[in-house]
Amino acid sequence: MPAVRDPDRSHLRPAAFFDRDGVLNIDHGYIDRPERFDLVENAAAAVRACHEAGLLVFVVTNQSGIARGYFDEAALDRVHDHMRGLLAREGAAIDDLRFCPHHEDAMLPHYRRACDWRKPGPGMILDLAQAWPVDLSRSFLVGDKDTDMEAAAAAGIAGFRFGGGDLLAFVRPILNGLRVD
Repeated sequence: MPAVRDPDRSHLRPAAFFDRDGVLNIDHGYIDRPERFDLVENAAAAVRACHEAGLLVFVVTNQSGIARGYFDEAALDRVHDHMRGLLAREGAAIDDLRFCPHHEDAMLPHYRRACDWRKPGPGMILDLAQAWPVDLSRSFLVGDKDTDMEAAAAAGIAGFRFGGGDLLAFVRPILNGLRVD
């Protein structure tokens, strides 16, 4: 179940921020349709474990395929709807998601710009922390690239580099070391 927002921010909670491609799903390159989206091993179980530990769960993903003209935002929405459906089938849910379609070398002029939402910038993380009751001091990001780790550091949260395999096995020790109360 998605978390309930706390507009007065009096009940701050830790959050798990997940990169998408290479972390939650197998990175098949620019994923432009649901048929090309496959969860990594135990991705849903990892998301579910984060919720069960009391964390909010978010996805932050660079999507330069839009800027490059490979697919549009409507196609990305279909992929994300599919992702949510796959997770829901296994009792897991993402509370919210941010993506950055921008790239400085974009083929499409509308998306050609530097953007602090594009990792390594912290914009997506900070926007979610502003929109939800997030305690950044107890939050973390799981990513697979240097830019993910740089975004985590820029947002002031811990970053953990996932090298593939079983996502739940990777996340469990992080949760065990986290102070949630």
